[in-house]
Amino acid sequence: MDFYNILKVIFLGIVEGITEWLPISSTGHLILVDQFIKLDASSDFKEMFNVVIQLGAILAVVVLYFNKLNPFARNKSGIEKRETWSLWFKVVVACIPAGVLGILFDDFLEEHFHKFVPVAMMLILYGVLFIIVENRNKTMKPTTTTLNQLTYKTAFIIGLFQVLSLIPGTSRSGATIIGAMIIGCSRYVAAEFTFFLGIPVMFGASGVKILKFLLKGNSFGSPEIILLSIGTIVSFVVSILAIKFLMGYIKKHDFKVFGWYRIILGTIILIYWLTTL
Repeated sequence: MDFYNILKVIFLGIVEGITEWLPISSTGHLILVDQFIKLDASSDFKEMFNVVIQLGAILAVVVLYFNKLNPFARNKSGIEKRETWSLWFKVVVACIPAGVLGILFDDFLEEHFHKFVPVAMMLILYGVLFIIVENRNKTMKPTTTTLNQLTYKTAFIIGLFQVLSLIPGTSRSGATIIGAMIIGCSRYVAAEFTFFLGIPVMFGASGVKILKFLLKGNSFGSPEIILLSIGTIVSFVVSILAIKFLMGYIKKHDFKVFGWYRIILGTIILIYWLTTL
């Protein structure tokens, strides 16, 4: 096992853990990082690795919100248990659009959009949108301030916004948070519902990537299992810290700082790309 490869995997796990939940695009960052920190592995493994380590990030959500997401919790009343089931049904409804289109167009998106320029353009575009939406919302009060107020129609519309995140650089959390805020959700509700949406989406995406990896004739040896395990564990630990930071941050601040970060990073990437032509 190459020691430097392990260090690279640890770094990628840190990047995934931070960027999965902050609205700045985890996949986009992993694609960009790979341009400078080359993981010593096949392209098939790297493609699968970038998705599967997201399971660590998802486990962080499950751990942090276990009671809220558990419809069988003994400390919940009958009404609270029904509300929890309703939340899960809304999550399923919201996942349908991206789930269907993600399976149908995964190869096409991988071939045409996992590149410098599309990632940079999406970083800038959604950075601008964050700033526009936050400026717009200064004079508006959210109509949905708790998860229980979230309707199935609202959940499905948020799911349509999640489709946009199939293009790297968009950010799944970024697209769904912007969409939720546009249709009247508070920042807190938008962020929490985005976290919960990630559970079935990322489990499904990881399953698809692993299956495609195996169908191409690849196999999991000890090195691959070790690298995946390390990346997932690091992603899990860092995600817990990132989620706690974000939920504390948005109680007092808006998302504009993330919009400016995206614009600056996207611009730097475009300049780098132009200078290397």
